[in-house]
Amino acid sequence: MAVEDAADPGTGGTVPAALATSASEKTLLVLEAALQHHRFTDVVAATGLTKTTTHRILATLADRQFVVVSADGSYLPGPKLLSMAGQALQRIDISAIAQPFVDELVARVHCTVHVGVANADEIVYLIRADSDKPYRMPSRVGHAIPLHTSGIGKVVLAGLTDDGVERYAARTGLPARTVNTLTTVEALAAEIAGVRRQGYALDREENVPGVGCVAAPVHDHTGTVRYGLSISTLTLEHSLDQIEAMAAEAVATADRLSAALGHVGRSAGSTHRDQENPVEPTGHPTRASTSRRTS
Repeated sequence: MAVEDAADPGTGGTVPAALATSASEKTLLVLEAALQHHRFTDVVAATGLTKTTTHRILATLADRQFVVVSADGSYLPGPKLLSMAGQALQRIDISAIAQPFVDELVARVHCTVHVGVANADEIVYLIRADSDKPYRMPSRVGHAIPLHTSGIGKVVLAGLTDDGVERYAARTGLPARTVNTLTTVEALAAEIAGVRRQGYALDREENVPGVGCVAAPVHDHTGTVRYGLSISTLTLEHSLDQIEAMAAEAVATADRLSAALGHVGRSAGSTHRDQENPVEPTGHPTRASTSRRTS
């Protein structure tokens, strides 16, 4: 009987099959494996369960329409599972999910943290969480800014193909917000190439004079960079080198938020989508929040 530790399809760790003693645990183990591996032999290997047990559970899942068997014998998500997933996704509130991560980050870096969502050719701020500093950023929740002028916008652009970035530039004309705004296709393309390599983006006073930020991509459950998270501060208080030194904090928090949204694995800067417009949010920004920490 197979009782070896099995790969956990959800975390990449291991789940001892011998510990999956209840029927519900075994069913969930098989369902996760079927969604990851498709073939019966691979599902058996991933779960560590016997072929008889695995086949019985898969038959029940298929009967209940949680999985379906394709013509070539592979397992695919069934209509029942897809319907449940759709209902769950409609109830996702990015602001509510992100707020605890944002508050923790603000407490560590003592700077303002933003979360924004792509909306056509702009970024719309969903969260602005202020630090305990006596000043406040000029941003506000619901405010929209061009993609190329902000750190969050740049990580969204990095999720497009090169052609997608060029189409954005042609469509918008890359209007200047400050003397530091990137206003040529060549400059923007070079910047986005750097964002893809590094996994984060910088705003060097390109949107508001005297304000800089470092931003990281937030992936949704499909791997699309739909959101971004940034750490913002005054350049009088932090040099650009000091701002960039906070990139690891921004990336780590963005990765945790991505995982909370259902994204599996870190792929900052690796999702290039050939689309005319950056992804639009599913619905209007709801429950957006501005919070302030006190020490």
